[in-house]
Amino acid sequence: MKVVMPMEEKSLKGSVCDSFGRAPYFLIYDTETKNEDFFESVASRTQGGAGVMTAQIIADKKVDAVITPRCGEKAANVLKAAKIEIFKSNSPIAQENIESFQEKKLNKLEEVHKGFHHHGGR
Repeated sequence: MKVVMPMEEKSLKGSVCDSFGRAPYFLIYDTETKNEDFFESVASRTQGGAGVMTAQIIADKKVDAVITPRCGEKAANVLKAAKIEIFKSNSPIAQENIESFQEKKLNKLEEVHKGFHHHGGR
């Protein structure tokens, strides 16, 4: 299973970014192979629609789940349409969230916000 997380830095022991759409990096972690892959977010530099653009990029990468502290409504709709489950992170550290995910200790993210329109970032 492939899971993705918004990240502040390119490290499994790094911090999860509070902003889904404006995260500078994303981690894709394969729970079967233990392979970790980081990619830079092009959406983080856009003026608007970063969450939706990010969600579409993630959907195109064929992941199974997203782990994030929060997510905007439009981005969540894109992820759900792609049948990607959204889980709420329970730690500021990526590796701890992956462990919690594998132990089935993460809750689904039920609360989504309207988004941070015209705020120019985080």
